[in-house]
Amino acid sequence: MKITSVNRKLNVPSHPTIPFIEGDGVGAEVTPVMQAVVDAAIMKAYGGKRKIEWLEVLAGGKAHAQTGEWLPQTTLDAFREYLVGIKGPLMTPIGGGIRSLNVALRQSLDLYVCLRPVRYFQGIASPVRHPERVDMCIFRENTEDIYAGIEWESGSDEARKFCWFLHDDMGVTKVRFPETSAFGVKPVSVEGSERLIRSAIEYALSHDLPSVTLVHKGNIMKYTEGGFKKWGYALAEREYGEALRSGKLVVKDCICDAFLQNALLKSQDYSVIATLNLNGDYISDMLAAQVGGIGIAPGANINYNTGHAIFEATHGIAPDIAGQNIVNPSSIILSAVMMLDYIGWSEAGLLVTSAIEKLFSQGIATSDLTRFMDKGQTLGTEQFGEVLIKTL
Repeated sequence: MKITSVNRKLNVPSHPTIPFIEGDGVGAEVTPVMQAVVDAAIMKAYGGKRKIEWLEVLAGGKAHAQTGEWLPQTTLDAFREYLVGIKGPLMTPIGGGIRSLNVALRQSLDLYVCLRPVRYFQGIASPVRHPERVDMCIFRENTEDIYAGIEWESGSDEARKFCWFLHDDMGVTKVRFPETSAFGVKPVSVEGSERLIRSAIEYALSHDLPSVTLVHKGNIMKYTEGGFKKWGYALAEREYGEALRSGKLVVKDCICDAFLQNALLKSQDYSVIATLNLNGDYISDMLAAQVGGIGIAPGANINYNTGHAIFEATHGIAPDIAGQNIVNPSSIILSAVMMLDYIGWSEAGLLVTSAIEKLFSQGIATSDLTRFMDKGQTLGTEQFGEVLIKTL
């Protein structure tokens, strides 16, 4: 049965169909473990009254081997039809055609929010003194900035034409080496910025979180990054003025380089982050490193207006360890927890999170984490999933 969306509210049947992409490389190992854990948690939470009907769709290397296409139209149609899905890591095709399968999925479905929650689990080794102070949700704009970037290669006819246009028509004289410069343009719109920032504010209000911080480089890029900041404050005042005045909502901003420092020195001062695409890429991985690495970092790509969402492992395909039963499945498992929360099945998600907390606190994990733990107990990918199910 299909999940539907009416007036930004999901209608979820008791047996929803969820499309999934297994993924390339280690995807073939982590995705089945995730499905087994999710199925067990749903059974324990709801006693058989609810169940996910998994529907495999193809993308990446597996799709190319079977269909000759990297991203078949049938896969896009399935995610569009069933609204909510999940995916393992995907390879980037070499040569022409699709620049990135992940970006293609996000842009095809207009998944304008990349949501990356980052929190600490007791027992995980960290390079910082107080990783427990990190508890943030990053709202990274997913369709503009460099994801919609336009480039011209150094020495190309297009680069020369663009340079002439800048000089002759726009009066730009500060290109230092015009003959050898490559050029790039990044679009940042009012509408794209507002819908991202609105989603961050709504999330903060619905979860009783203390603040929303607009992270930008507006001191230098005054009309793109600076526009993002300006439009964010204007939106907050226009649509959430009462919440601002009552103190229920706090909106502030921080220049990106300062934020990267502050996130190390006083991470407790930040809660929900709203930022453009490139900044969000740096921020989410830096914060993940503070709490144990990208192997336990979940993520989602969401369009809150239509209800479409694809949850995903945030790491790569890791071909060097694929097939060795050592990869950490926690990223896609915790992404599945986000998916369960998104469809309103938070009881099952809480069971999974609590079980992971218990295992990590006891030093039980895969090798990427236990090698930094005192007296860590190393489990393989499949074994970790099996122990996690027993711990639910």
